[in-house]
Amino acid sequence: MPELPEVEILVRHLAPLLKNKTIRGIQVHRAKVISPTSESQLVRTLQGATFTGLIRRGKYLLFNLRPPHRRGRAPILLVGHLGMTGRMYLLPQKESLPKHAAVVLGLGRHNLVYEDTRYFGRFTLDTSSLARLGPEPLGSDFTVKYFAAALKRSAQSIKVKLLDQTLVTGVGNIYASESLFRARVSPKLASRGLTMAQVKLLWRTIREVLAEAIQAGSTVPLDFAGTRGRDGLFYYGSTGNESEFYQERLLVYDRRGQPCQNCRTSIRRLFQAARSTFYCPRCQRA
Repeated sequence: MPELPEVEILVRHLAPLLKNKTIRGIQVHRAKVISPTSESQLVRTLQGATFTGLIRRGKYLLFNLRPPHRRGRAPILLVGHLGMTGRMYLLPQKESLPKHAAVVLGLGRHNLVYEDTRYFGRFTLDTSSLARLGPEPLGSDFTVKYFAAALKRSAQSIKVKLLDQTLVTGVGNIYASESLFRARVSPKLASRGLTMAQVKLLWRTIREVLAEAIQAGSTVPLDFAGTRGRDGLFYYGSTGNESEFYQERLLVYDRRGQPCQNCRTSIRRLFQAARSTFYCPRCQRA
């Protein structure tokens, strides 16, 4: 599933391309992804609207639009989420739409395509999911004081708690494992069992890992239209056939059985809340 860095890079890619583009047509091929918005409501709201901006909130893409008749009408907020397999990109209008195109917005010479093979994502006018999100991990609201107080209230293992989007939004399975390894914190440790020193170090490593991932991803030449067979996404240590653009950086994630880069102990995997966790049993002792 795309995490905060992947979504941030996508937002930075799409924002200038969509700026001041007007929606001239709307096609909904999968009603599930716009739920609970109806197709008629989506068409009625977006037809003739103009993109004014695009920002990220956690793993969500927030498209800001100006309605066609501004007087007395509030700005429009369109919420996108990639789910597990979603992609968003501009495709020349003359090109055939992909098989799994869920929603297509006609912008004249190009279409904005939301494509999703499993249809777990969202492209909707419903904003209720945003109200439950915690602070941004790279923002000023995510402080050590807040982080420590929130962890003290939880008996969940720290790895599982980091995936709670109400605690801190945008952190997912990959970057949670990487942050815990850097902080030398066992993923099995109860959240309320962390010392203040561990909380401070984990707070710092979360921010460092995410910031470095964004920086690394910004050097990757993305091909969101898929003309070179790329999926339009990247992960911190995985660039597919574009390995010359930045080095492998993942230290534990998906490295089960490989030696720890600190102590040479074999990396282990365990399952927590139905998700894989990768860690070094020596560097991250419980």
